[in-house]
Amino acid sequence: MGKTELVEVIAAKAGLTKADAARAVEAMIEGITEGLKKEGKVSLVGFGTFQAKTRAAREGINPLTKEQISIPAKKVATFKAGSKLKDALN
Repeated sequence: MGKTELVEVIAAKAGLTKADAARAVEAMIEGITEGLKKEGKVSLVGFGTFQAKTRAAREGINPLTKEQISIPAKKVATFKAGSKLKDALN
């Protein structure tokens, strides 16, 4: 499911226009992004937890040239599903 399809589902289930649903989706994405930047963690009880983690620097291999390369450390976003989401998928 893409963003457009998600907006359509939200609009239908919440009785909103597609424009209002699109603004709600954008606001949620921005809120999660800001939460990860400020606090490093956003929890939605029952749905799951988004967390910002730092991936350590490491050595890798360029698959084309087979040369060793240095991969720098960086922050990545992770998601762990909550119990209600896990149960809904089974």
